[in-house]
Amino acid sequence: MTNFLITGCAGFIGWKTAEKLLQKGYIVVGLDNMNDYYDTRLKEYRLSLLKRYENFTFYPVDIEDKESLKEVFKKHSFDCVINEAARAGVRYSIENPYVYFTTNTIGTLNLLELCKDFGINKFVLASTSSLYAGQKMPFREDLPVNTPISPYAASKKSAEVLCYTYHYLYGIDVSVVRYFTVYGPAGRPDMSIFRFIKWVLEGKPLEVFGDGSQSRDFTYIDDIAEGTILATKPLGYEVINLGNNKPHTLTEVISLIEKYTGKRAVLELKDFHKADMKATWADIQKAQSLLGWKPQVDLEEGIRRTVEWTLENWEWVKEVKI
Repeated sequence: MTNFLITGCAGFIGWKTAEKLLQKGYIVVGLDNMNDYYDTRLKEYRLSLLKRYENFTFYPVDIEDKESLKEVFKKHSFDCVINEAARAGVRYSIENPYVYFTTNTIGTLNLLELCKDFGINKFVLASTSSLYAGQKMPFREDLPVNTPISPYAASKKSAEVLCYTYHYLYGIDVSVVRYFTVYGPAGRPDMSIFRFIKWVLEGKPLEVFGDGSQSRDFTYIDDIAEGTILATKPLGYEVINLGNNKPHTLTEVISLIEKYTGKRAVLELKDFHKADMKATWADIQKAQSLLGWKPQVDLEEGIRRTVEWTLENWEWVKEVKI
């Protein structure tokens, strides 16, 4: 494969996946609607880095807009579509569920229809560990994830089901990659690690939902991007976990942030949200066997790199709204 379409290319994971493909010499077309779900300065920063590459083309297109999408498909010949465009966030999906389905589900349907019409045989869908809520850990891909507890998770489950339908009916080769709590430089400001680092540097209290004992499979962005690229190989139809396989508590994360910022954190404890998960823990045996993938960056190194990036870019990062 040499030609890739990446939707959501100014988003956190879409950006890093596109960047790694461009560095490998592939041709990448990126789409993003540049919505303001979070501060667009981060999206503009990521996009500016991609635009430095001659083998990158960008279109400000929303995957909900099928006609505009179709024009992009007419102009370019793609070997693979990587769908990273999504409305993310469990809590906000409860406040505004409709946009999660129009983007995550209908948007995915638009892309699958165009893959069918234009003969594109490889599709990668970015999905989520949020689907595993209520299941036994470690989370395996064969668990019956049929009871999502947030509109976000429900919209992603719907997208996965659509992918299987198009695989079954039209032979499209699909990899569904379920991500586990991705973090790193230029990350999302609605995620805990970005927020905690910024708040510690500003001397503000850290808003912690729960008592800090909840744990996550924090997975570094570069590892996630590499796993996503490996998932572009022919697989038929597969659902694959991409996670760190070593859950850590929020308390551990805060301690590492204190270590690398050199500042003490003040905690402001809030009630745990019922749509959140107490813990995530990925079984990654399938990723190891099918993709030869496993994470390379441990939590301490990842936090160190993220703090370092934040300090290097503090002049504008300090203005980012949370």
